[in-house]
Amino acid sequence: MISLLSAIGADAVNWSRAQFALTAIYHWLFVPLTLGLALIVGIMETCYYRTGSPFWKETTRFWQKLFGINFAMGVATGIVLEFEFGTNWSNYSWLVGDVFGAPLAIEGIVAFFLEATFVGVMFFGWEKVSKRAHLAATWLTGIGATISAWWILVANAWMQYPTGQKFNPDTMRNEMTSFADVALSPFAVNKFFHSITSAWIIGALFVVAVSCYYLFRKRREGRDAEGERKVAVHSIKIATIVGLVTSLLAMFTGDKLSYVVAQVQPMKLAAMEALYDGGNGVELVGVELLNPFQQPDYASGEEAALKIAVPNMLSLLATHSLDGYVPGINDIIKGGYTMPDGTVAPSLDEKMSRGKLAVGALSSYREAKKAGDAATVEKNKKILDENIKYFGYGYVSDAEQTVPFVPVCFWSFRVMVGLGALFTLFFIVALFYAYKRDFANTRWLHVAGIVMLPLGYIASEAGWVLAELGRQPWTIQDILPTWIAVSDVGVGSVMLTFFIFLVLFTTLLIVEVSIMSKAVRKGPALSEAARK
Repeated sequence: MISLLSAIGADAVNWSRAQFALTAIYHWLFVPLTLGLALIVGIMETCYYRTGSPFWKETTRFWQKLFGINFAMGVATGIVLEFEFGTNWSNYSWLVGDVFGAPLAIEGIVAFFLEATFVGVMFFGWEKVSKRAHLAATWLTGIGATISAWWILVANAWMQYPTGQKFNPDTMRNEMTSFADVALSPFAVNKFFHSITSAWIIGALFVVAVSCYYLFRKRREGRDAEGERKVAVHSIKIATIVGLVTSLLAMFTGDKLSYVVAQVQPMKLAAMEALYDGGNGVELVGVELLNPFQQPDYASGEEAALKIAVPNMLSLLATHSLDGYVPGINDIIKGGYTMPDGTVAPSLDEKMSRGKLAVGALSSYREAKKAGDAATVEKNKKILDENIKYFGYGYVSDAEQTVPFVPVCFWSFRVMVGLGALFTLFFIVALFYAYKRDFANTRWLHVAGIVMLPLGYIASEAGWVLAELGRQPWTIQDILPTWIAVSDVGVGSVMLTFFIFLVLFTTLLIVEVSIMSKAVRKGPALSEAARK
């Protein structure tokens, strides 16, 4: 049990955060490709089902093999990630396990078993079940992976926007009051759709990159080269359509998610825009000469010397009004502005004061409960209920602790958005050449297609860095700071496991890239019937 959530040493917190970040970053290298390839493989097998062409069957099986290699690695890293909640973040797990554990349990029981059931049919059932049954198994494997992502993202979204729960001072736990509020919160819904569309982009980029590699190398002759070229050309036609549609959807879902962030995480929005003093009709910064290695002096409100911005655009994105009010970092600290729900924002000092009231009331409540003092119990219960919203601020000592590292938030957002726009442009050009021109002999497009793949992973990871570092210092927004959530584990143990995981996951990544590269170099081997 957490004894009134006593704080842990800073070194243990930092190393635990580093270990979790390491695990999450490695895991997210595998997840989006699994989700993206699942969609494209499903589309390809649907082509086979509708046409009966041996070409589409063998093409599907080739991409399916690459999907399987990546799928196995994603499962291995994901299991380790979930165990870390108990080993490194036991205070967090104790406090909110009743809420946070529910979507993860559903993910394991329903989604993961759905994947595990049908993935076997997908890989080994080609000659054992009917075409319709196999097509269903392929789509259900992808749907299972997507449902799995849904429940994991619901859990993550709840950390960003805790809803559907209430703190029980008798058990010292947050208990769920509405499963629907947790599962269908606006943050969860918008985060899921933005994450899943970005994963589909990765799948499209991967298929285009591998296909471009086949078209570019031109080192093999004969029937294998002919079949390889045919697979590449037709795969690019499907992948560019998927890529363009999902890139446009990612823009739309990103706008929706940004609006929700502005409502419930104004400090994250202010940090990713390097907005120190807000106001009405706030501009959206495109580029700013911001030192990426140093926290700016936000208290002075001094802006960078060089800045290119679009007038009123941030207000439009954050409030859907050109003249809407967007608070900056200093405004959030000082308070006094009108929030989206119409109430006046309290200052940080008031939040800290009310948080300390809540912490003190909880302590007094538990002591009175043991002593059987019903009047004192009721009194402190009332104080706790009135101030529980700011409970986490009771462990904050100064304003600097509540401000995320601005340069990382600022630049990760611009990397994500900038590369997203680049992908949209690339897919437009690639789609045009695939259907109207000669993509197969356009060498510069082959190079561009190969280069886009690592950029896709950079954009995807940048989005997660923004999502997680942008809500610091909170493991649960406004409820639980990181230095309270961590386990009371020796720093040496956390450091040791950090480097063990670093070696382990790096080895897994090298193994996957090696196996994947070998399969790609070998290429698709089409039968005589499929080459016709």
